[in-house]
Amino acid sequence: MPQQLIRKLEQFTRLSGADRRAIWDVASRKGRFLGAHQDIIREGDKSEHVNLILDGWACRYKTLENGRRQIISFFVPGDLCDPHVCVFREMDHSIGAITPVRLAEISRDQLLDLTEAHPRVTQALWWEMLVTAAVQREWTVNLGQRTGRERIGHLLCELFIRLRAVGLTDGDSCLLPVTQVDLGDATGLSNVHVNRVLQELRADGQIVLKGRQLTIPDLETLQAVSLFNVNYLHLDREGRHLDANGPDTARAGCPVPQ
Repeated sequence: MPQQLIRKLEQFTRLSGADRRAIWDVASRKGRFLGAHQDIIREGDKSEHVNLILDGWACRYKTLENGRRQIISFFVPGDLCDPHVCVFREMDHSIGAITPVRLAEISRDQLLDLTEAHPRVTQALWWEMLVTAAVQREWTVNLGQRTGRERIGHLLCELFIRLRAVGLTDGDSCLLPVTQVDLGDATGLSNVHVNRVLQELRADGQIVLKGRQLTIPDLETLQAVSLFNVNYLHLDREGRHLDANGPDTARAGCPVPQ
């Protein structure tokens, strides 16, 4: 169910009960299940709806003509896969399942009805899209300027903090169902380089990897060695002036911080 999306949106705006019920309703109408490594949508396809990840992990990726793949972002439960794609004639990238994935398919009309009737949801979706753009900027810096160890450490910090924000961590541990190949495709590193970096992080006690479980014993230390600044995730409720329990100042347009 869409509780992770609601929790995520409330990082930016405290939603009313009616807002939450409306999100719950549109996210519960049409579902879809895909197995691991299946494409949710391919580059060149026409998108008729927005996909909401309810369970499992997916990724956005591009593939070159020679088969090399670049992962552009990871999707975890609560993530909307490009809420704006319905305006495009065709997809300019692909979205694939990493694990078995359960999706909610939200049509363009349903999304328009939701945002027109619930201004705070619109505000929160604007914030969410702006944060997505901030994450992409940080990934560009990761690929262009950080060392291999910093790239991997930075990505692990980001994923852990994103999962924690939607209630999907257990203390200092979280599920990490991605492979070393996935990590390499996301950070521009070879499989050998990824393996070496993970071994170094383990040897230094900065991470513990057991199967698909990641533990970060000291998150602040890993952040420091990875040159990680959490500010780009904007998790400090910058949209709190849109609080549903306060004055109704929400508007349907792009939010302006105060």
